[in-house]
Amino acid sequence: QVHVVESGGGLVQAGGSLRLSCAVSGRTFSGYTMGWFRQAPGKERDFVATIHWSGESTYYRDSVKGRFTISRDNAKNTVYLQMNSLKPEDTAVYYCAISKARYSGLWYGAADYEYWGQGTQVTVSS
Repeated sequence: QVHVVESGGGLVQAGGSLRLSCAVSGRTFSGYTMGWFRQAPGKERDFVATIHWSGESTYYRDSVKGRFTISRDNAKNTVYLQMNSLKPEDTAVYYCAISKARYSGLWYGAADYEYWGQGTQVTVSS
């Protein structure tokens, strides 16, 4: 059984930083693209960032470019999302997901991911 567990969320003031972690167990981690998504109240789940299975390429939504950094540690089966210069509009539940396809490219759509965590709440106060 695959488990995807996010952690690291919390309450932070605007301009602050948080580092989210996502640990995967129950399946091979290497070879799978990982993604972070977020969902604010009353809104759809949006793509935030993705990292190639090799760790050599990443992609971000425009609103977080230059502020967020996605990374992975294949030895620890963990992917991270470093979030700096946080803004109130970053407030959401953040989800981590593992891609359906192995040894594939970067994926930006929720339908391209197979297993999801339960989410971690990030709240940025103004």
